[in-house]
Amino acid sequence: MTQTAKEFVDSLKFGPSDLIPAVVQDASDKTVLMVAYMNAESLEKTMNTGKATYFSRSRNTLWVKGETSGHLQYVKRILFDCDRDTILLQVEQIGPACHENYRSCFYREARILDDSTMEEIIVDTKETES
Repeated sequence: MTQTAKEFVDSLKFGPSDLIPAVVQDASDKTVLMVAYMNAESLEKTMNTGKATYFSRSRNTLWVKGETSGHLQYVKRILFDCDRDTILLQVEQIGPACHENYRSCFYREARILDDSTMEEIIVDTKETES
């Protein structure tokens, strides 16, 4: 089915704050890099520029991932779930995705131990600037 970016965006189910969650995945190795939120404007901008653009809930504004850090995300594929209420962006990630300088924002694990306790561990290493 061929449609415009706006028609596609209009077909999605945005939540009560007019936002849709976006899971971001490395296009080559499928590592989950981060989760962010998009509104209709940021999704259309992403589709038109090829650069991942999100909506900041804390700043109430659009932001292009990597605009200040240089850690851009070039979108290779946009997938959506069966309910049309979640987006999956497959991206080429330049540098670390996490603002803590890890490759992925999911660099910590709550490891469950045998005695019904858990320990929090770091499962990724920080990236060094080149």
